[in-house]
Amino acid sequence: MTDEPDKDSKTEEATEKKIRDAVEKGQLPFAREVPVVASFLAILVFTIFLAQPGAVKLSTFLSMFIERPEAWSLATEHDAILLYRHIFLEIAKLLAGLMALLILFGLSASIFQNMPRMVLDRVQPKFSRVSLKGGWSRLYGAKGLAEFAKSLGKLTLAGTVLALGLGEAQTRLLSGMITQPEAFGAVIREMAIEILVSITAIMVVIALIDVVWTRFHWRRDLRMTKQEVKDEMKQSEGDPIMRSRLRSLQRDRARQRMMAEVPKATLVIANPTHYAIALRYVRDETAAPVVVAKGQDLIALKIREIAEAHEIPVFEDVSLARSMYDQVSVSSVIPPQFYQAVAELVRLLYANKDSRTGQVAQ
Repeated sequence: MTDEPDKDSKTEEATEKKIRDAVEKGQLPFAREVPVVASFLAILVFTIFLAQPGAVKLSTFLSMFIERPEAWSLATEHDAILLYRHIFLEIAKLLAGLMALLILFGLSASIFQNMPRMVLDRVQPKFSRVSLKGGWSRLYGAKGLAEFAKSLGKLTLAGTVLALGLGEAQTRLLSGMITQPEAFGAVIREMAIEILVSITAIMVVIALIDVVWTRFHWRRDLRMTKQEVKDEMKQSEGDPIMRSRLRSLQRDRARQRMMAEVPKATLVIANPTHYAIALRYVRDETAAPVVVAKGQDLIALKIREIAEAHEIPVFEDVSLARSMYDQVSVSSVIPPQFYQAVAELVRLLYANKDSRTGQVAQ
């Protein structure tokens, strides 16, 4: 039994993360027919623009060699090597343009499909790549059979085009054989260009189909099961249970920090047990009272308990406490609409302090 899910269960389209991971691992769609088309285009460009002048230069050199053999000494082994090098360089000059075009068009075909990238995972040795079972499945699996059918179709089409082209060209070949060699060469060149154009046009169609099919097959292989999508969402966003636990811990820590600030409060406004807002006001610190803590129900009772333990005055005002609770936030100054009501309480607080101070002085 295998742990891999079967293809029938992969009903969900790949997520952006799955696609991004596949790209980073080098698992990209690559249509093999595009480089083949690029090679044909390179050969076609070479045949149209470079083959004729290069062939003329090479034939001129060879004709001089054949017409004047006495000009090339072959008395020693060194002379033969020099002649061989000279001929090789002349042929290399003709083929250099073709090789440059093949490289240029080949790189362009690869860039057209995917931008080049360095993927170390693709070059690392893996036993699965030399596995007989894996090789057998690649050769005789669905993909292998599809590649074989595609290659057979290309060979059949190319052979058909070549047979039709040569069949129509018999008359042109026979008439060209009785002309000058230069004219016969032009006839062969024209026929070669026509055959190349026909084959290239067919290959372009095959390549376009292959590109569409390859990308479709790549997307299908990246499909995910519903469980895989859920697992990925959990990994990217976090487990909902863990998120709830973290939020609870954060609230507990924030509540503890808030309660630690209650002893610094100047007064507490309560309602009388449902709401509690602890305010701090020192004339030299802030221009308006600052909310150091607020709470409802059990937290409100805890704020009152701490305030009473530290002898902080508690003023019970039902409407003020309720309205302030909804509109103030911890560690912020109170809104302007509460200035007057809180100022009255602060004035009363200081008046009480003054009266107690006077009584103690007497």
